[in-house]
Amino acid sequence: MRALSLSNIFQWIQQLLFDPKYFWLLSLAVVLGDAVLSELIIRFVPYTEIDWETYMIHIGLYRKGERNYANITGPTGPLVYPAGHVHIHNALYELTSSGTNVGLAQQIYALLYTASVALSCAIYGKAGSIPNWLLLVLPLSKRLHSIFTLRLFNDCWSLVFVQGAILAFQSGMDDMGSLLYSAALSVKMSALLYLPGLLVILVKRRGILFTCRKLITILAIQTFVAYPFVKEDLWTYINCAFDFGRVFLYKWTVNWRMVPEEIFLSQGWAKSLLIGHVTVLFCFGLFSWCKPDGGVFNIVERALRRPHRPAGLAPITPDYVATVLFTSNLIGILFARSLHYQFYSWYAQQVPFLVWKTKYPYIVRFCLILAIEYAWNVFPSTVLSSSVLLGSNATILLGLLLNAQ
Repeated sequence: MRALSLSNIFQWIQQLLFDPKYFWLLSLAVVLGDAVLSELIIRFVPYTEIDWETYMIHIGLYRKGERNYANITGPTGPLVYPAGHVHIHNALYELTSSGTNVGLAQQIYALLYTASVALSCAIYGKAGSIPNWLLLVLPLSKRLHSIFTLRLFNDCWSLVFVQGAILAFQSGMDDMGSLLYSAALSVKMSALLYLPGLLVILVKRRGILFTCRKLITILAIQTFVAYPFVKEDLWTYINCAFDFGRVFLYKWTVNWRMVPEEIFLSQGWAKSLLIGHVTVLFCFGLFSWCKPDGGVFNIVERALRRPHRPAGLAPITPDYVATVLFTSNLIGILFARSLHYQFYSWYAQQVPFLVWKTKYPYIVRFCLILAIEYAWNVFPSTVLSSSVLLGSNATILLGLLLNAQ
């Protein structure tokens, strides 16, 4: 009887880890388990003040009537995020007694983190190409827990909106996806990294006119959310909230540490990274994303010839949507001049998915996941940790490109 019971338990665990029918049950266990882990972290690991106080000081100035972005500043610098960030943190200001109730703020971020894990599981499940057991990797990032529950960075809000958008696009709900994507962009401009992949998906699935309408909608939402600041001073708002020329301090960067500081800060280096970014995007468009449809040039030709109709030939599957959007994001991360530690949230939960879309041996895939987590946990970053990060990100992209051949 005991042997039979052990056999049944082993069989049940095996089904939970490998049978797609049990994917959602394992997802539930991962989400609940990670929620408990987040509570334990909040209780036993000290909170670290970095940007929360500055966020609240910014909001204090906003609540006093200041609408010119140039005049909203705090201990760690000026307000450099789009207006959605202001509205979210204005609500948090109310809920947390002007930001003084940090414990409540941590609980809110713990809920946000749990929502992020749930959305990641839903995206993985919708894609249908990832083994159940890979979900067990999601709760293992020390740095990601810290970003949410111990640091309270605004990147977390943008991430959850992006994840909701990806799930909507996977489900063919392109209107809802566009709204959620715009919400993410209204919090942090890093959401722009998804835009190349999103354009490919929308043009292939809906046509170029539909895509243009969605872009106009996204722009209109940004304008609506930012209206008080745009009304006060349009160009100041744009220059602060969407500063493409912003240069981060070299001492805080996690990537490109092997590059001398004078080169890192130069305009020539910034232009080189931009060229590299565009080149790799073009390579994926040419050899991966558009390959099933006869190539990028055939898609462009069909899009221009019949703008009201889909430009693609192959079906846009949920797996394709997740892969293209995650890859587009990773390409942008690879060529970002500076990555701060909170930026790991941009793709930490996407790494296992992308690694499993390569054809590398299992041991190499696990090493890539561990190497990236290692690099993001070295503080301050070193030439070694930065090189490991760069090499791992590039290796994943190469594996994705080769897998499409």
